[in-house]
Amino acid sequence: MTSFTRRAAVVALAMAAFVPAAFAAQATQVKVDTNMGAFVIELNAKAAPKTVENFLAYVKSGFYKNTLFHRVIPNFMIQGGGFVMGMEEKDTRAPIALESRNGLSNVRGTIAMARTNDPNSATSQFFINVRDNRFLDANQAQDGNGYAVFGKVVSGMSTVDAIARVKTHSVGYYDDVPIRDVVIKNMSVIKGK
Repeated sequence: MTSFTRRAAVVALAMAAFVPAAFAAQATQVKVDTNMGAFVIELNAKAAPKTVENFLAYVKSGFYKNTLFHRVIPNFMIQGGGFVMGMEEKDTRAPIALESRNGLSNVRGTIAMARTNDPNSATSQFFINVRDNRFLDANQAQDGNGYAVFGKVVSGMSTVDAIARVKTHSVGYYDDVPIRDVVIKNMSVIKGK
């Protein structure tokens, strides 16, 4: 084998090793289609692997189809992923462990898991921060646990902002419910796996 042939073989091997790594590093993106427009979320599986795995399981099963953004607080966040029309709560999978100490912060445009007072109670519901809400981060949260950020909106933030401006009222014991339903028509993986 000549030195030129050896160099060509080394370059070919290096390129073959690089290509799969580049594809493996590709972040997963999910498109959220609503009756008010669409937006795209990029997920961070490196920082929040269990949370992303849980979210994608719901996305791929079609769970989020025809669910609502059922809680909207202007200049704070929009929350969805657990209720259908009539404010009926959907059955979910088992809760997951909290991944709030992952280096990601609840800043404008990020998506985080909603939960109860139990830190390890997140299932399907999520929220999108419409402003910086760092007080929800584990290191600043009153309960010392915070909320797990697992991705960010990479396009369509104007749709999120429009949802955040809808008029709300109370339904039963639920507050901040949009007067007109804000429906997640579908969620689909558009990039990555």
